[in-house]
Amino acid sequence: MTRDERELAWRRHQRIEFHRPSPDLAAHVARYWEVRWRYDRPYRQLIVPYPNVHLTFHDGFAVVAGVSSGHVFKELDGTGRVFGVAFRPGAFRPFLGAPVQSLTDRTAPAETVFHHLPAHADLDSVEALLRRHLPEPDPKARQAAEIVDRIVRDPLLTRVDVLAREAGGSVRQLQRLFAEHVGVGPKWVIRRYRLREVTERMEAGGRIDWAALAADLGYADQPHFVRDFTAMFGETPTRYAERYGDAFATGRR
Repeated sequence: MTRDERELAWRRHQRIEFHRPSPDLAAHVARYWEVRWRYDRPYRQLIVPYPNVHLTFHDGFAVVAGVSSGHVFKELDGTGRVFGVAFRPGAFRPFLGAPVQSLTDRTAPAETVFHHLPAHADLDSVEALLRRHLPEPDPKARQAAEIVDRIVRDPLLTRVDVLAREAGGSVRQLQRLFAEHVGVGPKWVIRRYRLREVTERMEAGGRIDWAALAADLGYADQPHFVRDFTAMFGETPTRYAERYGDAFATGRR
């Protein structure tokens, strides 16, 4: 399969900016992001998910997007802009007033959650919107967010039973907490952040021993690792590594 050359030169066509939330919103918001693009012909943008719910503004429309359980493609064409809010994993349940799992793999009009949306979305207007809708503190939401933070911080954490034990409950209790507040299960979240470390190694360069890496990530064998990576990223690890240079495709360097 021929790779679209724009995958390796996306910075020529897109500009991405990130902004940190104000301190009073940091418990709920992970970051704000803004993407602007210019393409002279349609481009299929691969989007690999994280366990964040997003509020996005594009072309006068606003939607709330739940966590995607797998990769998706978005077609970009012409010129455009999207402004988005990435909520902290586990922190959106108090805004939604319903289990976050009800949004998984789907979107909903932002008006179903937020009222009096800004006509033009920018950092100030969106933060003002969130402040008008700030929910009461929710101990369960805070617990879920802290557990996800624990997964992010510890690259050696690969098992749900270990995580449940550290959280002081059973695996079943942890699964219910994640369904209610995160939208995907703890096994999915662990797998996603461990696979992120794979792409970080790709970006750093150097030869990768795929079998050893699979074992480091807690997989029983390399085929299971390849299956999970492909389901999440839409390509095999070696194919995806081509995005960082031809050396990976041949196993050199």
